[in-house]
Amino acid sequence: MKKGKFIGIGVGPGDPDLLTVKAVNMLNEVDVICAPKSAESKPSLAFSIVQNVLDNRSTNYETLEPLFPMIEDKYELQMYWNDAAESIIEKLDVGLDVAFITLGDPTVFSTFSYVFKIIKERGYEVSIIPGITSFTGCAASAKLPLAEKDEIIVIVPKVDERLEQILEHGDTFVIMKTSRHSDLLENTLNKDKRDKKVVSVQNCSMDDEVVFNGFSKNKKYLSTTIVKFNAEK
Repeated sequence: MKKGKFIGIGVGPGDPDLLTVKAVNMLNEVDVICAPKSAESKPSLAFSIVQNVLDNRSTNYETLEPLFPMIEDKYELQMYWNDAAESIIEKLDVGLDVAFITLGDPTVFSTFSYVFKIIKERGYEVSIIPGITSFTGCAASAKLPLAEKDEIIVIVPKVDERLEQILEHGDTFVIMKTSRHSDLLENTLNKDKRDKKVVSVQNCSMDDEVVFNGFSKNKKYLSTTIVKFNAEK
């Protein structure tokens, strides 16, 4: 029996209208949708983005909802990734194609990459359908060009001591998940005396999206701050 294919699908930052045509076509064809969630009681945001596409399918599909908790223990996380990979492989072995849906793009700060590596190393056919990233979505919402000419963009996954070390080397910084470290981010940026424009976006492209100048002070998880040095006013 021919084994199934494993496909990573980026579903964009939140607005279902930002799904790519290729992603929609694959969602309409694939046998199994894998939509990880961070807690048993918490629905998958990625799944909610594609729900309308799936509701209008002409054929049935299966779902997998592995648990990927938001913890720091790498050993424990590896066990969750291994469990998810095994459940996907069970479907692949009976000839079913499995799509792993993920916010933004599968190649950028996505847990898809961990499962992808396991399955690829086991010899299964794999492919990736890119999606609109959260940071380009945020820049569009803020109506803010990320880079011009030879400017350097730096994407920062979280605020820590590394940011200060590289700050002088970039022109535009996109800092993810800033609501948890807003004060540290502000203090770090204030050490750089260049003129700067600071814009934050929360829940990018969703119904409750908020765009504002300055730093995130509440605890919304999907918070991104864009900093442009020497930006035009």
